Amino acid sequence: MQPDQTKLQFDKKGNLRHLLSLKGIGAELLVQLLEDAERYLTAPGTLAARSQSLAGRTIGNLFFEPSTRTRASFDLAGRRLGADVLNLDVNTSSRKKGESILDTIYTLEAMHVDIMVVRDASDGVSAYIARNVNDHISVLNAGESDISHPTQGLLDLMTIRQHNDDFKNMAVAIVGDIQHSRVAMSASEALQTMGIGELRLVSPKALAPSADRFPGARIVDNLADGLKDADVVMALRIQRERIGNLDGVPGIDEYFANYGISHESLAYAKPDAIVMHPGPMNRGIEIEGTLADGPRSVITKQVTNGVAIRMAVLNHIGKMMNTR
Repeated sequence: MQPDQTKLQFDKKGNLRHLLSLKGIGAELLVQLLEDAERYLTAPGTLAARSQSLAGRTIGNLFFEPSTRTRASFDLAGRRLGADVLNLDVNTSSRKKGESILDTIYTLEAMHVDIMVVRDASDGVSAYIARNVNDHISVLNAGESDISHPTQGLLDLMTIRQHNDDFKNMAVAIVGDIQHSRVAMSASEALQTMGIGELRLVSPKALAPSADRFPGARIVDNLADGLKDADVVMALRIQRERIGNLDGVPGIDEYFANYGISHESLAYAKPDAIVMHPGPMNRGIEIEGTLADGPRSVITKQVTNGVAIRMAVLNHIGKMMNTR
């Protein structure tokens, strides 16, 4: 994200207007969003938390790239806050018929859409939209190429914090296709802001990122080294849809043997280490199925936290709208 894009996130009063990246978001605001999200959590089997804080507002979910968890959770989050929610996907969008993205945006503005939630496979789309919408509209990035996925970074941070809030003495290992992962990027930004003790990025050399993209992180190609005494282990899938040349990328069996998170490999981490995965999971490739379903897994908790985090973000944006 360019410096001007970081500044683009805030209005003239310094309030968060657009959420395009976690870069430039301070620890105080991160903690505020996490604490607000905790208030939206309810016990399993009880009624989901609801409010009317966004009553009268309209949210447009513009998903120009496939999504299950993110789209569903933004949909639920908006409805549980009392907003009207309009879902637009690539299969029904006029953009597929040749309409420019700005014409799509201007059409939604004319329908009084207040918050636009955007996912796109291309770089910079959310920021481009944010620069061109009317002053009263907010844009939220729901996943941008391999660049950023801020609400995923927030929900991952929330899940880690529920397990252990001592970030300065914590080691987090993210394992998998780091080079093409927007999840790794946003998680890294959030963890570095919170003063993480050590962030390790573990991957085959063919899928390793350039060091300048993850300042302060340790890049490792040996799983045992990467997992040693880790407090948190996050597995990522191989982003085959973003990889042009598969030369050097291990096959399924080789990958699982050398980089798969299994009961055996998890033994290198701390005994109480948690296991995370942003989904969708490929069982038997990046993670052992019984481990994903086991007591050390917080994967379903990540999904639950995802709705709460998106409610917190939408509620925060809604409050800021009322002050403009």
